[in-house]
Amino acid sequence: MMILTRRLAGHLARGFVMILVVATISFFIINNIPGDPMAARYEKLIEGGMAPEAAAQAVKVLYGFQPTGTLWQQYSDFMGGLLHLDLGVSVSRPGTPVVDVLTEAAKWTVLPVLVGTLLSFLVGVVLGVYAAIKRTGKLGDALAISGSLLHGIPQYVLALLLVVIFATLIPILPADGPVDILFDPGFNAGYIGSLIEHAVLPVVTYALSAYGGWVLAMKSSVVTVLGDDFILAAELRGMKRSIVFRYIARNAILPLFTILALSLGLLLGGAVFIEKIFNYPGLGLLLIDSVNDRDYALMGGAFLLITASIIVANIVADLFYTVIDPRVRSGEDAK
Repeated sequence: MMILTRRLAGHLARGFVMILVVATISFFIINNIPGDPMAARYEKLIEGGMAPEAAAQAVKVLYGFQPTGTLWQQYSDFMGGLLHLDLGVSVSRPGTPVVDVLTEAAKWTVLPVLVGTLLSFLVGVVLGVYAAIKRTGKLGDALAISGSLLHGIPQYVLALLLVVIFATLIPILPADGPVDILFDPGFNAGYIGSLIEHAVLPVVTYALSAYGGWVLAMKSSVVTVLGDDFILAAELRGMKRSIVFRYIARNAILPLFTILALSLGLLLGGAVFIEKIFNYPGLGLLLIDSVNDRDYALMGGAFLLITASIIVANIVADLFYTVIDPRVRSGEDAK
């Protein structure tokens, strides 16, 4: 327990510093982008007859810091707002705080990517084990080839292929938006059914795009484990093949848990091209829109949210690996 506590404290401290560093870099990059939208809005308000002090305050409400102050003052205001989870107000959605916009978009990203990632992980790991064990046969070759092909196809190409097949040639699934506008939002069969129907193609796209990587990674890990002494000893003792199979799978899957945790950390980043193709209002599509609308407060908030999710995923992956792998705990105890 002490080991986990020490590691958690260290990770939290480093994660906090990393978030501050990313926030600082984002602030200065945004402030040095040509065509500063803050200055443009400030000048527009002045031209409209607003007093300079009032115009500066209005822009501060939007961006979270005073655009007419010194760069250090702007930075101090920005970091102070960040510590209070105040990222300013979205320019493209007047009057809406950036935090609220990000929260709304995140719910459309997390579930489809989470389901697709976990589905691809479960299927890929199981088939990866068979691909390694049967690697000299036709089944192993077929699984390895399928993994290589799907791993090499870009996500947006898979998305377009699925749209062409299942929304155009065989129009059985919708390919636009997260839900049918004919249904009233709420906990009712029509609305929930429409949500699931619209999520099928994005989820399948996420699953297929990640499946190949899991199959190939698991196959490589299993092949490595097959050469370990404890597998040979288990076979020599005459253990059942099912028990040996569990030994192999349990030890080979350990490195993949770290990759899975990091993959889940990228959830909030969404898949930009997939959400654009399916017009799914998640964080990926939000990033594109914020760039097109020059909504730098929203863009910076999205980057911070994605960074924080990746940092948390790294912490979870390390702690989880410490729990499931006794060799890590033994190494810590030895210190």
